[in-house]
Amino acid sequence: MLTGLAVAMLLCPLAIAGPAVAQPKVNLEQAFADSLTAMPKEELAVSGGFYVPAYSSVAMSQGKLRVDFSVTLSVHNASETQALVVKRIAYFDTAGKQVESYLKAPVAIKPLATISIFIPTDDVRGGTGANFIVDWAAASEIAEPVVEALMVGGVANAHYAFISQGRPTRTAGKK
Repeated sequence: MLTGLAVAMLLCPLAIAGPAVAQPKVNLEQAFADSLTAMPKEELAVSGGFYVPAYSSVAMSQGKLRVDFSVTLSVHNASETQALVVKRIAYFDTAGKQVESYLKAPVAIKPLATISIFIPTDDVRGGTGANFIVDWAAASEIAEPVVEALMVGGVANAHYAFISQGRPTRTAGKK
């Protein structure tokens, strides 16, 4: 019984710990090493960009309740044959202020591979009008990437999940 009491006393501080802290910034090169490849040696002749709406919080119940969501941004290389270079992934809040930048340098995604960014439920810096900008390039004409945000959250026994598709911000084409 004394051993059980000692263990309970040791674990007690964990039970009263503060709220969870948002995960540290993920190093995409390490987290998605299997999805990445070497940068193309050719000049990047084609480029494009996406605007992706995201919602880290949503007002419900006539604005009296705020529901927070986790957000997963996924960037899919839809090409079966060539690498997709992602030049920028930036996260903005409702006021248009940049909250986070996720790349130190461009990365090349293998054909049909995917990378993603995860924002936990307790990171509500983006607010109700959060969004991402994703800039990409390729050495030659390429299937347009698929860029989406998945939001997941809930309140009480109700759980919600929805997807927001990226919208091109400029025409993909030769420079």
